[in-house]
Parts: sequence; structure tokens; C-alpha cells
Amino acid sequence: MSRQGEEGAPEIAVDQNVPETETSAAPRARLPHFLQRPSELRSFALTGLFILALFYTLYFTRTILLPIVLALLLSFLLAPFVRAMTKARIPSAVGAAILIAGLLGAFGFAISFLSTPVTGWLEKAPSGLQQLQQKLLPLKKPMEQVAQASGEIDKLTAPGASKPVPTVEVKQNRMAEMLYGRTPDFLVSTVLLLILLYFLLAYDGVFLTKLIKMIPRLEDKKRAVSIAREIETHVSKYLLTVTMINVCLGLAVGIAVGLLGLSNPIMWGVMVALLNFVPYLGALTGIVCMTIGALLTFSTLGYALLFPATYLALATIEGNFITPMVMGRSLTLNPVIILLSLTFWGWMWGIAGVIVAVPILAAFKIFCTHIEQMEPVAEFLS
Repeated sequence: MSRQGEEGAPEIAVDQNVPETETSAAPRARLPHFLQRPSELRSFALTGLFILALFYTLYFTRTILLPIVLALLLSFLLAPFVRAMTKARIPSAVGAAILIAGLLGAFGFAISFLSTPVTGWLEKAPSGLQQLQQKLLPLKKPMEQVAQASGEIDKLTAPGASKPVPTVEVKQNRMAEMLYGRTPDFLVSTVLLLILLYFLLAYDGVFLTKLIKMIPRLEDKKRAVSIAREIETHVSKYLLTVTMINVCLGLAVGIAVGLLGLSNPIMWGVMVALLNFVPYLGALTGIVCMTIGALLTFSTLGYALLFPATYLALATIEGNFITPMVMGRSLTLNPVIILLSLTFWGWMWGIAGVIVAVPILAAFKIFCTHIEQMEPVAEFLS
């Protein structure tokens, strides 16, 4: 029963038979149970939102992030050469400028040298495609018969289907639109890449020095320096090794196809070396391109297929024997993870993402090997 107090406020009667400890312990026992599940859901939701925001940032800031990533990777690759110049009493700023100028000169010379054969192949592409269709006509007829038979079956199974209404489609030059739209972004990214690369090479170790000054304990400073140097050494070794292997494969394929009689062997060798930076997909693209080039050059189908077979044989030897033997287990990567990385970064950043996918994965693996808590991740990536 309730009763009125002296001031008119109602008072609630409490059962005197129930101890106070029991009435207060029950809500306290149930309180963590009610709070635990909402906090877990809230944490899961925040993690998902953070991942989505990270993907959104990586995608829409690719114009800025790509030059930064490429500059970091190239600095790992070129830093040993700048340090060698520094030991020869050449200042790092001058050495970085000389190295970048030499790379730009070599790149410009390669473009001017290869522009003539590439232009020749592109000019004869329309007529070459017609020749290619005629050469593949024996293989095309059985497929056309199968397609025609399946079409007749579809007509029999759907007799009441209405005839398709003809539509008028205005074709546009997609290549010209893409080049016109992407040229300003490409120029801005290239300039930003060169500037960042120069400063990373000219002021080598400045960022590490600043980081060390921020760390209070001496043991942590020594550990940070050790980890940074080992990561840089391993990444540089990985990039240098991959570059040398790809150059050797390009030379081998170029010499082989040149001896067999394919025109412009230097162009094919450069193409093979560049495409081999993209594992699996690069070799597949190169084999398709070489097959088309050989079919357009030689009249005999069997002899034309000898060139992609040679390319496939050399790429198989390189991928299964030479690369594992030279790089060792510490620098090899899981093929399944490589394909997933190529898919992800290709989806995020396009062709440039496919190019940087494997170096990013290798750098991440090397970073994980030097962090005790992330060693299982490095083992999974191996």
C-alpha cells in the first residue's frame, strides 16, 4: 500500500521480507548481459564503416596516392645507387638529380626507338585482322555451325517470340575520349611522382631521423632503426631481383623469337620484360599478343604457334625454377594471394593498381615478418 508523506509526495511500500542485497544484486548481475551485445554490435558496425571509408578514400584519391606509392617503391629501388654515389663523394641531391635525369633520358630514348615498330604494327592492324580471320577460318566454321544449330533450337523452343526491334546506336571513339580525359591526370601524377622521388632520394633518412627523435626510449629507437633498415633492404632486394629477372627473360624471349624469324625482336623483348612485372596475367597477355603477331607475319599456322610456345616455355622455366631459386623462400609469395591482390588493386586503381599490387604485397609481407604479432600473417602470405 502507498501512503502520502508529510509534503504530499507518494511513497512506495517495499517488501520487508526481501533482503536489500538480493534486490540490488539482480539488476547488477543482468546489467553486463544487457550492455555486452550492443557494444559488440557497435564495435562491429564501426569497423565495417571504417573499412568502407578506407576503400572509398583509396579509390577517390588514387590520383594522389598512386604517385606517392610509386615514388616510395622507386626510392627503395634506386636508393642503393644514390648511396653509392654518396660514397664516391657526390652529394645525394646531385646524385638523385643525375639518376632521375638518366632514367628520363633512357625512357625517352626507348620510346623514340620503339615508336617506329609499334606504329608500324598499329597501322597494319586493320588489314592484319582481316588476314587473321582468313587464317582462323578453318577453326571458325565449326563454331559457327554449333552457334547456328543452337539458334535454331532456341527458335523451336520459343515459337511465339517477337522479333527484336532494330535500334540505332551512335558509336563514339572511346579511345580518344579516354586519352583526352586522362591526359591531365596523368601529367599531374607524373610531375608529382618525379618531385616526390627526387626528395625521397635526395633527403634519404630524414624521415627516419625525425621518427627516432619522437621515440623516447633508447631501446625502442634501436629497434625502430633496425626494422626500418631491414624492411628497406629486403624491399630493395626484392625489386632489384624482380627487375633483373624480368630483363633477362625479355632478352631471352627477344633473342629466341629473333632467331626464329619474327620481326622487331627488341620490341617483343621489351614487351615481355614489362608485362612480367604483373605475375600470371602479364605472361598471358604477352602470349596472346605474340600469337597474333606471329599469325600476321607467317602464313603457316603451325610455325606461327612456335613463337608463343617458345615464350610459354621460357616463362614457365623462369616462374617455376629460376625465380624461386634466386629469390628464396623469404621473398616468394603465395600465388593465390597474388591473384587476390591483383584483383583488388586492379579494381581500385586500374592498370596502375595491377602494376603496384605485387610490390605492395611484398612490402607488407616483409613488414609483417619483423613484427612478432604479425608473423602468422607473413607465413600465410609466403
